[in-house]
Amino acid sequence: MSNPSTIKAEPNSNSGPRWDDPASLHRSNDGGGLLSELKTLRHGTLAELVHYVANLPEDEQPGYAIEKAGDHRLSIGEILALSRRSDFPH
Repeated sequence: MSNPSTIKAEPNSNSGPRWDDPASLHRSNDGGGLLSELKTLRHGTLAELVHYVANLPEDEQPGYAIEKAGDHRLSIGEILALSRRSDFPH
């Protein structure tokens, strides 16, 4: 996700999640690291993978994480928070 600009304390036009950014689905306990790409379960956009995880049975959700375009690994708390955003593309 982009950070808001601090210039004049006004958010920039890209302050929300970039729903179309490439992302990959991983097991939350796969260890990440250099071979992380080999452990990818699924590729898609951030929106597609958030939708996928949010619609899994509740007891399975904590077993997954989303790696967003190489800049951040989203835990289940972050994934579910994104799925509840008013701008989330259902």
